[in-house]
Order: sequence, then C-alpha cells, then structure tokens
Amino acid sequence: MKVYKTGDIRNVALIGNAGSGKSTFAENMLLKGGKISRRGTINAKSTVSDYRAVEHEQGGSVYSSVMNTEWEGVKINILDSPGAIDFVGGAVSSLSMADTAIMFINSQNGIEVGTEIHWRQAQKLNKPIMIVANHLNHDKTNFEKTIDEAKEKFGKGVILVQYPVNQGPDFNAIIDVIMRKMYTWDKDGENYKETDIPEEEVEKTEKIRSALTEAAAESDDALMEKFFETETLTEDEMRAGILAGIQNGELYPVMCAAADKNMGTKRILDFIKNAMPSPDIAKPSITKEGEEIKFDSEGKKSIFIFKVSIEEHLGEVLYFRVMSGTISESEDLINTISNSKERISQIFVSNGKTRENATTMHAGDIGATVKLKSTKGEHTLAEKGTDYIFENIKYPNPKYRAAIKAIDESDEEKLGEYLHRLRDEDPTYILEYSKELKQLILHSQGEHHLNTLKWHLDNIYKIQTEFIS
Repeated sequence: MKVYKTGDIRNVALIGNAGSGKSTFAENMLLKGGKISRRGTINAKSTVSDYRAVEHEQGGSVYSSVMNTEWEGVKINILDSPGAIDFVGGAVSSLSMADTAIMFINSQNGIEVGTEIHWRQAQKLNKPIMIVANHLNHDKTNFEKTIDEAKEKFGKGVILVQYPVNQGPDFNAIIDVIMRKMYTWDKDGENYKETDIPEEEVEKTEKIRSALTEAAAESDDALMEKFFETETLTEDEMRAGILAGIQNGELYPVMCAAADKNMGTKRILDFIKNAMPSPDIAKPSITKEGEEIKFDSEGKKSIFIFKVSIEEHLGEVLYFRVMSGTISESEDLINTISNSKERISQIFVSNGKTRENATTMHAGDIGATVKLKSTKGEHTLAEKGTDYIFENIKYPNPKYRAAIKAIDESDEEKLGEYLHRLRDEDPTYILEYSKELKQLILHSQGEHHLNTLKWHLDNIYKIQTEFIS
C-alpha cells in the first residue's frame, strides 16, 4: 500500500438514515478507486461494508465499517456508519475519527428521524458536513421538497452545488453549478459525457451559482471584498471559500447521486479531494488534559484505538487513527493508560474483511493492527516519554434495559465473557450486576439492539439465553 502524507489524506464518515444508500455509495467509491472490480449489492449480500453474518441476516449495517479508496493522488478513508437508530454507536465512533461527515438523504423520503439524529451527532462533534441527495432515480423522489426540508431543519448553510435535470425513473443527468457543466450517464450508469449546460437551464444554473458564490465569499474576508468589487469569483476562489465555509460549519454543500446506478460518484470524489479538509488543516484532537494535538507527521508518535472487532481466523482487530507523528511496523509504543509496552508488529489498511499490509502511516491516517496484549478500545498508545491520553468517545446514554441469563446455569461464566466481548465491539451496550435483584442487567439503545446481541449469543457463541422482564 502506498504511503500517504497527511495533506493527501481525507477521512469521511458516511452517515444518514437506514436505506439512504451509504453502503451502496461506498461500493461506487471503491470501484472508481480501483479497490474492487465489480460492485456488490445489499440484496446479494456482497457489499464490502456489510460483510458480517448478522448484517446478511438483517439486510443492513449493524457495525461501522472501515474502508479506503485512492483518487487522483489522495487516499480517502471511508467510515461507513449503520443508519438504524439502535446502532447509533457506530455513527458516533465514525464521526469522532472523521474530518468530514457526508450526510446521505433519501430523496424519496426527505429528512427522516435517523437523518436528524446523525446530524445532531455531527454537530455535537463540530464536524464539517456535506450532503448527498441520493435515490434521484426513483419514482417517488422529490429533490426540491428534500432541499426545502433540509434548509428548514439545518439552516441556510444548506446550499446547492448540483441539481438534477430529470429526477425520477428516467434520471440520468446532473448540472454542476461550479463547473458550469452537465453530466449525462447511459442507462446503466457505466459511462457519462460532459457537455455545456442546455440553454433552457442556463438562467437557473446562474441563479444557483450566484447564491453559491456569495456564500463562498462570506467565508473569507478577502474573498468577500473581491466579490463586492467584481460580483464574481474564479473557480479556485470559489473552492477556497467553500472549503473555509465547510470547515467553519457555515456551509453544507449539496451534491446529487443515484448510488444504485453509480451516477454522480466521480464528481463527489473530486469534491472530497478538492473541497474537503485534510487532517493537517482539520481541527486538532484534544487530550483528557485539554491539550490540543495537531495532526503533524513530525510530532510525537501517538495512536488512538477507536474500534475493536472480533474477526474469524484473526481474533481481535484494533482499528486506530494516527493522532500525531509517523508510525511504522515493528515499532514499540506505550499504552499510556496501563503503562505497558505494545509492539505494533503489523499495520493494515482495511476494506471490510479484506486487509492490505502497510509499512508506515502518517498523522491523520487510519489503520488496523492485531495481537496487542493489554490494549482495548479508547486506549492511547504513544512513544516512550509521551503522556497523551485522548478523550474517550462520547456515546449516547442507553434507552432500554433487560435482565439476561443463561438457560443452562453452567453457561453463566461463559455468558459473562461473551457479553464483555460483544461490549468491546459495541460500547453502547452497558453491563450491570444488580445485587438487589441478583440479576445481570443489560442496557442498550433499543429492543432491536438487544435482540441483535442475543442473535450473536445464539448463532456465533452457541449459548442459549433468555431475557427476564
């Protein structure tokens, strides 16, 4: 795997309500970047993101998934989040490690409950947000209503970069107001052509472009001064203004897609590369002591474990972000919580269950490792003499509770072990032993969340349990 410098990395979290098309769009990103040779589908249970048995069973994401693609000299780390409300923990951990949130909205349904919940999480974490209006090729889509709802819910910063020409079952064309071009796809979405904007769309395009130009100018004093003088900006100036507005949380640019037809992917990848912040200009991380740590490759070496996954034939996989410095394979770091030494014997980059070796990673990048002795989720590893401990991920409080017991009393010890293992993978499960009731109480995000845990106990760990009301 090629080594990417901090300025050539983009970390994006795909968020949005279940069914908004995140995992399908991730397939398109991987295909365009040459990471896969054909797109998987949800129905065929073949997407890179949803590779676990429980996700095949439920037909949707249960865990966040770490992927990456390469696009014109830039590495894009993709953190695909589950959309179901009960699995919001995956969205929170993904957002915590990303520099940009990409909010997918189902243009058939507008702003859904999950959309609002994920938006609030992104806002809490002060993350820049771009919006993808997806499913524009379906007969119930209503782009204008979707955008009106988004502006009503999320404010005037919601601003068009693109709009569809012919939304609905015949959808195959988008107008890009920055490029002043129309992109038209063939019926299968495999090929597209770039043309000038049709005469009948010029007035609408220029009106939208004028609003975008003014919004971009408002993000920077120098650009605003030039805009007052000339009432226009160059494409590069617009890009700089949009980037500043996105970083400041003042602009939420809207782009268009039909993910299941792979329409709109290339231009969104271009936009991520050109207008989304790299880690070196993103907001710094904060230690528990309140110290700001910039993503600097020349800084002290440190990584933060943000996700743990138990993988068949591999065991515990620990996903990390390089918070500062540059780390390499066979390097010794200190767990700053336990003060124990850990050898980073291997570094991987992941695409779902597929892993590729990486020898070195710079600050801001995302990778994975295995076979650590005493390191768990939300632990910090750093070079000797460095006392960084990064803030824990702030998960939402549990909303549902039930007592759980093994049907066979001889399995009680195993049950406790497996529950702690499942909690390592999903920290939104909270375990509590009630001395008063003499019961093991399991707190979760909802009944579906609870039943998903029981599915793992039944099908993966082969231990029969029951919930006690």
